[in-house]
Amino acid sequence: MLKIAFGSDHIGFGLKKEIMAYLTQKGYTCFDFGAHDENRTSYPIHARATCQAVVSGEYDLGILICGTGVGMSISANKIHGIRAVVCSEPYSAALSRQHNNTNVLAMGARVVGVELAKMIVDNWLAAQFEGGRHQERVEMITALENER
Repeated sequence: MLKIAFGSDHIGFGLKKEIMAYLTQKGYTCFDFGAHDENRTSYPIHARATCQAVVSGEYDLGILICGTGVGMSISANKIHGIRAVVCSEPYSAALSRQHNNTNVLAMGARVVGVELAKMIVDNWLAAQFEGGRHQERVEMITALENER
């Protein structure tokens, strides 16, 4: 079963706890890289810690939650080796794995409710990278990243 690293800011804290409990019940190993309460914090701190755990190989995938998911996804995509997507519906979540081999999912607690978030996560986790013609594009993304 996959090991999933989680991170949130104070806004995403509640939804993060719900999704972690949901996935733990399904047999996934989950670890919380913060925030650990609803006290004000900055999302780049927790995006960095979560994504470093994914890039290191300690965790297979990461899930990040802030108010909209946008700040988390921008922060995550600054970490070498991360391909993060922000999603508010299941279809894009699945396609991001199938076509872009995303390794981090970001969501917004002010955008999606708990049940929709569960659907997004389920679709993202169930999808597998298709490789083939998509592999070349992922390699192009990696080349862009390596230009930095």
